[in-house]
Amino acid sequence: MKISLRQLQIFIAICKSGSTTAAAELVSLSQSATSASLNELESLLQVELFDRIGKKLVLNENGRQILPQAMQAMDIGHSIEDQFNLNGGHKKSTLHIGASTTIGNYLLPSLLSQYSKEVSILPKIEIANTSNISIAVANFEVDFGLIEGPCHESDLMVEKWLEDELIIVSSKQHPLAIKNRKSKITSKDLSNAQWLLRESRSGTREAVEQLLTNHLEKLDSAGEFSNSEAIKHGAAESLGIACLSRAAVVDQIELGKLVELSTTLPPLTRNFYIIQNKYKVISKWNQGFLEHCRAIARVRSQKKTST
Repeated sequence: MKISLRQLQIFIAICKSGSTTAAAELVSLSQSATSASLNELESLLQVELFDRIGKKLVLNENGRQILPQAMQAMDIGHSIEDQFNLNGGHKKSTLHIGASTTIGNYLLPSLLSQYSKEVSILPKIEIANTSNISIAVANFEVDFGLIEGPCHESDLMVEKWLEDELIIVSSKQHPLAIKNRKSKITSKDLSNAQWLLRESRSGTREAVEQLLTNHLEKLDSAGEFSNSEAIKHGAAESLGIACLSRAAVVDQIELGKLVELSTTLPPLTRNFYIIQNKYKVISKWNQGFLEHCRAIARVRSQKKTST
């Protein structure tokens, strides 16, 4: 085989950075060596993979065709390396997981702790919003993803996983919390309230908008935040009210810094999902962890059914 993994690695780095100079830093080579590797790859394939526009390299149709295959080849190479990854003389299984923020901050640590009692693992966790995690899975940057919103990436397998309860919270001093001591909060009350929201590409933001706009005339934003931690602390300081996963706010409720508002709305729930790249080689320890996640979902579903 004339094409090497190193050439594919350099090709991918150029795709990400847009130039041989920037790619050279990513792969720890000189600019001239990086450029030579690209030229050699194009010569072997007998096509140009980029359009040269000034000093920029713009991926063309030829490059777009081979990029998914190049990423898959690199992924297979990394999987082989991981099988023989040694840490302190003890073989550990690497789990490179992408998780959207609610799952990554509030659910994943417990899942990993439970699984590590059965298998010696080395977790590497990427936490970002749903959109970015979906892109990371599509680009083979993580083994699989656990997300809390709809996935809009092609070439991904999407599996419904857990049901998550969303609740509306505020500080004890908020006018709606005071009113709630005597009566339930109505749709009109919520329509007139100021809301603390996640950023527009967040799975939580998308779920909240889908659920609440069915019942409210409007959803006025008092501010946008990139994570649930900032939102719940903002709500505790009476900056506005928020709709978040119960798992994200249970600690602040127990401390008395937040209260759950009782409303006339129906229960608010959304789904969490497991996403995988269709072309990803899934190792046995990744499969094991995925089965562990699915088992947790089955147990929760059985408990809900029994109650």
